[in-house]
Amino acid sequence: MESTDTGPEPATNASGAGDLSAQGRSPVWIAQRLIRFNTVNPPGSEAECVQWIRGVLDGAGIETRIVACDPRRPNLIARLPGRGLEPPLLLHAHVDVVPVEGQKWTRPPFAGEVVDGELWGRGAVDMKGQLAMMMAALLRMKACGEVPAGDIILAVVPDEETGSDVGSRFLVEQHPEFFEGVRYAIGEDGGAELGVGRYARIHPIVVAEKRTCWVRLTVRGPGGHASRVAPGSGAVGRLRRVLESISSGGLGIEQTPVVDLMLKELANALPSGVGERIDAFRNNPADPSVLDGLEETTVRYLRSLVQHTVSATVLHGGTGTNVHPTEITLELDGRVLPGEYTTEEFLTLLRQQVGADLDLELFVEGELSPPPRIDAFYDRLAAVLQAKDPEGIPLPLVTTASTDARLFSSRLGIQCFGWMPLRHGPDVVYRDRLHCPDERIAVSALEFGADCFHALLSGTH
Repeated sequence: MESTDTGPEPATNASGAGDLSAQGRSPVWIAQRLIRFNTVNPPGSEAECVQWIRGVLDGAGIETRIVACDPRRPNLIARLPGRGLEPPLLLHAHVDVVPVEGQKWTRPPFAGEVVDGELWGRGAVDMKGQLAMMMAALLRMKACGEVPAGDIILAVVPDEETGSDVGSRFLVEQHPEFFEGVRYAIGEDGGAELGVGRYARIHPIVVAEKRTCWVRLTVRGPGGHASRVAPGSGAVGRLRRVLESISSGGLGIEQTPVVDLMLKELANALPSGVGERIDAFRNNPADPSVLDGLEETTVRYLRSLVQHTVSATVLHGGTGTNVHPTEITLELDGRVLPGEYTTEEFLTLLRQQVGADLDLELFVEGELSPPPRIDAFYDRLAAVLQAKDPEGIPLPLVTTASTDARLFSSRLGIQCFGWMPLRHGPDVVYRDRLHCPDERIAVSALEFGADCFHALLSGTH
C-alpha cells in the first residue's frame, strides 16, 4: 500500500488559516486536517477543531461567528452573502466523531493518511469528509469571486453523536435568528446507502428520517438462591419472553407514502430481475422472502423502512452470580416511521407486543418533523448529480438513523435533505464504514462531492 500526504502545509496567516491556493481549497487537504483533531464524543472537546475551521474561513474573507453554551464545545456560523434573489440556504455539519476504543484499526484513526487513493481516519465518512466538501466549495466560490443567488450559511456544530444538546439544539433554541428566512437545508445522509452498487449507481437524497424513541423496560420477579431452579415467574423468565416477543425487530407492517415512493423509484432504477423483487416487496412488505438474493444488509435496511423497529441493546440487572435477580432493566432502541405517528402510538404497539403489565419508561424522544416533501429543491439536487454523473440515478431515500436535521425541521420548519454526493465503485458501501474501524473514503469521492456542492451553490450545473 502506498501512503501519501497531500503535500506541505499551505502558508498560513496570523489566524492559522490556510491560504487560498488550490491546495488550501482542496477537500482532501481540508478533510485530512479535520481528521487529525481528535474530537471523539464523549467528551467532544471540539473547540480546537472549530477554531481551525474559523481560521480557514476568516482567512478567505468569509464572515464567521462563534456561539457556545460550553466554551469547550463551540458552534460556528459562517455566511457567504448572496445577491438576494433566493432565500438563504443552510449547510450543517458536525465535527464530533464516535469512539475508536476497542476497535482494531489497520492504520492510526487520527493520522489522516492517504493510502492507495483513500483517506483513512475516524470521521472520513461521518462526517468530516462531507464538511470538507462544503468548505472546499465555499472557498472556491470566494476565491473565484462568485456570488450565490442567496446567502449560504454554514453551521458547524458539536455533539451530534450524543444528542445535540450543546450543538444544533442550542442553536435552534437560543439563536434562531441565524436561520431567519431559510427554507432548505443540507446535512449528512445518515448512512443512507442501499448496497445495490453492482446493479446500478444510486445517488441517495435523504428526504425523511425515522424518529428515535429509546425505552427502558423493567421486569420483576421473586428472587432466591441461584442453586435452585428459577421460578417461572422470575425476572429472567419474563425477560426471555420479552426478547422472544421482539425478536422479529418490528411492531407490525406500516406502509407510508414516502417509503412507497422510494421503493417504486428504486424498483424502476434497478435491472428487471432485481427491480421486480423490490416491486414485489413494495406490494407485499409483510413477505420479505421476495428479497431473497439481495445482500443481507440491504434486506434488513428495507425491512426497517416498513415498520416501527425495536432492538434490545443494553441489559442491567443482578446482584450476584448465586442470586436470582428480582429486577432486570432492558434498554430498547425504538425507531418510529416518518409521518404523523405519535410517541403514544409507538408505546401502545410496544406494550401490545411485550406485555401490557410491564413498566416502560421513555428516556429519549426524537422530535416529530413535518411531513417530507419532494419539491423543486429536490429536483435541483438531483439535477446536479445527473449533470456530474450522467450514468448515476438520484433516488429519494428514507434513512433509519436520525441526524441534526430533525432539529432544524421540527423547531424551525426548514425542509431538510441529506445529501452527500459520492461517486464510487460498485464494491464500496460507505454505509458499512460508518462508526466502524478502518473508516475511509476515496480521494476521488471527496473531489466529486466538492464539485457537486460547488455546482449547487454557484448555480453552474
